[in-house]
Amino acid sequence: MGRIEQDEFVCVDCETTGLDLENDQIIEVAMVRFKGKEILDSFETLIDPCCAISEASIAIHRITDDMVKGKPKVAEVLPELLKRLGRYIIVGHGVPFDINLLVRDAKRAGIPCTLEHNQVIDTLRMARLYGESPINSLDQLRQHFHIPDQDAHRAMSDVQVNVQVFQYLAHHYDSTKEIFNALSKPILLRNMPLGKHKGRPLKEIPLEYLQWMANKPFDQDLLFSIRSEIKRRRKGNLFNQSSNPFSEL
Repeated sequence: MGRIEQDEFVCVDCETTGLDLENDQIIEVAMVRFKGKEILDSFETLIDPCCAISEASIAIHRITDDMVKGKPKVAEVLPELLKRLGRYIIVGHGVPFDINLLVRDAKRAGIPCTLEHNQVIDTLRMARLYGESPINSLDQLRQHFHIPDQDAHRAMSDVQVNVQVFQYLAHHYDSTKEIFNALSKPILLRNMPLGKHKGRPLKEIPLEYLQWMANKPFDQDLLFSIRSEIKRRRKGNLFNQSSNPFSEL
């Protein structure tokens, strides 16, 4: 790894029937390999999930059952896709989910897969470190960086936007190694990124809700932030009790 513009990356995105890693299926996948501003390789295809696509999912990506009917099955697509992804550094927005889907389907089909060993740069986490966009969704970052509108939530358009978002976020680093060093530690979030308290400062969220979330399988940054806030409040309570001789009366 050297300077960012000298390294090769692959950006990948999957559209799916939903967000359940066990039961939902890939219906579209796209990837782009790039170095600096140069596109070196690209690949995209619709995939027949062999199941109905829910109306809720269609509302997001506008991929219908008729569009995927007769398209290749995921096991037919994976060998070519995995070959193109190779051992390059994978870039994507919330990309561990996409990687887990591909690894899952490769295992189910008995297809050799080494994606779990690729280095990964999650642009969602880079955006959290950047901290200047009020919302860190890919589309909000696109608007924040004045990137032209694309056909949002289709795999290739999301990949193309994601590559540009990565390039803007990478301006703050001198090397790829510096990005990995920055992402090696959990990131402390100021606001809740999801759920019924989405957008509210963590310090304003009821303790009971934070305690409930602390044991859920969220990403490392959110869990670190929730647990840090719980710890902060506990320390505050201990301090208040120790400074108040009447607290136990």
